[in-house]
Amino acid sequence: MIDLSSFKGIIFDMDGTLVDSMGRHINAWQVTCEVFGYPFDADYIHSLGGVPTLETVEMLNAKYNKQNDAEEVAGFKKRTSEKLPDIPTLIPDTLAVFNHYIKSHPISVGTGSDRQHAEWLLDHHNIINQLKALVTADDVVKGKPHPETFLMAAKAMNVAPEDCVVFEDTEMGQRAALDAGMTCVMVKDGKIVNSLAG
Repeated sequence: MIDLSSFKGIIFDMDGTLVDSMGRHINAWQVTCEVFGYPFDADYIHSLGGVPTLETVEMLNAKYNKQNDAEEVAGFKKRTSEKLPDIPTLIPDTLAVFNHYIKSHPISVGTGSDRQHAEWLLDHHNIINQLKALVTADDVVKGKPHPETFLMAAKAMNVAPEDCVVFEDTEMGQRAALDAGMTCVMVKDGKIVNSLAG
């Protein structure tokens, strides 16, 4: 078990870090890209994990020189994701960390997902009622890689940023954590791959 005893607060990203939802997320984006005429690049979409959907659409428009309406594309992607039959499962490695520290540390989730989806998913897994805070795309002005998501979570936990550790699965999320002045632990393919960076 990773030793987090020197930290006063723990923040988890949701998709791909605490919940194994990146496959569902990427499948929904594949359908969306086909409908709206974006070339589909699974690696690029994965690299944007944690970025709010509206901002992802804006990045796709810029990358592929499209003028698609961001709200329309984001709404389509959300509806597509909701129609997929599987409910994402929790990731055992990070869940073990969550369960180990939940009694001794305040824990929050900072996600690029919208609040309705995040609350539904975390409630399904009986996580939400254990959290000190949930910060979603609906709560911030600037999503990841901007540090606002994690800074808001730290404030809600009443913990200084430098006393927080963040678990993330993307470079965008890692940048947000480091720019917030926090330590970051990376998760790749459901496994904790580095101990502490920051």
